[in-house]
Amino acid sequence: MVERPSGAAPAFRRVLLKLSGESLMGDREYGVDPRTMTSIAREVLAVQSAGTEIAVVVGGGNFYRGLSAAAEGMDRATADYAGMLATLLNALALQDALERLGAQTRVQSAVTVSEVAEPYIRRRAMRHLEKGRVVIFAAGTGNPFFTTDTAAALRALEIGAEAILMGKNGVEGVYDGDPRLDPGARFLPELTHLEAIERGLRVMDTTALSLCMDNHVPIHVFELAEGNIVRVASGERIGTIVSTPATDGE
Repeated sequence: MVERPSGAAPAFRRVLLKLSGESLMGDREYGVDPRTMTSIAREVLAVQSAGTEIAVVVGGGNFYRGLSAAAEGMDRATADYAGMLATLLNALALQDALERLGAQTRVQSAVTVSEVAEPYIRRRAMRHLEKGRVVIFAAGTGNPFFTTDTAAALRALEIGAEAILMGKNGVEGVYDGDPRLDPGARFLPELTHLEAIERGLRVMDTTALSLCMDNHVPIHVFELAEGNIVRVASGERIGTIVSTPATDGE
C-alpha cells in the first residue's frame, strides 16, 4: 500500500469514492472477491487515517444490473429497485471489510432496510464523517431511472465533498474511445465536464456530469490498481481530472 508522506497535509478535506460493483469482483465472474475487498478497505482506511473524511458510493453490477434486466423485458422500475438491493449487498461487504481492519463505519441506505442500515439523512451522514467514520451510501438515490453515478454526484454535493474519486477497471483514466476495442484511443489527462458530455465519453452518465459541472465538483478518474486510491487522495496526479473552472462571478 502507498502511504502518505509523514507530516504532509491531506490534499482534500472530504472526498467521495465511487466504486463500481465490477471493481469488487477481482478475478471472479460475479459476486465479491474477499481479497479485492480487503485491499480496497485498507486504502479507504489509509485515506481516512491520514486526515481526509471519506464517503463511499457502491454500485451493484457484480450482482445485478437494472438496465440489462429491463432490456430483457423486466419492468424498468422493478429492475432498478432490484439493482438498489444489490448495492446494499456490496455496502455491507465493504463495511465488514473495513471494520475487520478497525475502522468505524456507517451504512446509509436510500431505501428502508432498518435491520442492517441507517436511512440516508444528510446531516447525520455529515456528523458521522466529522466523527471520523467512513460512511457508505447504498441503494443509489432510492429512485428508479437514476444510476449510482448520479447518486455519487448527488451525495458528493449534499455532504460538501471537494472531489469525486472514481476508480475504473483496467483503464488508466478517460480515453477518446474505448481502449479495449480501439488500440488507437488516446488517453486524456484533463478535460471539462462539458467536453465529456458533448463527446459522449464514458466517465459518468450525463445527469451526473451535469450535476458536477453546474456545481464545479472535480472528478478524478483513475485505474483501481493497488495504491491508487491513496495516491489520488494525497493529491498525486494520476489518471484523468474532469473539472470546470469557476468564472470570476462564481
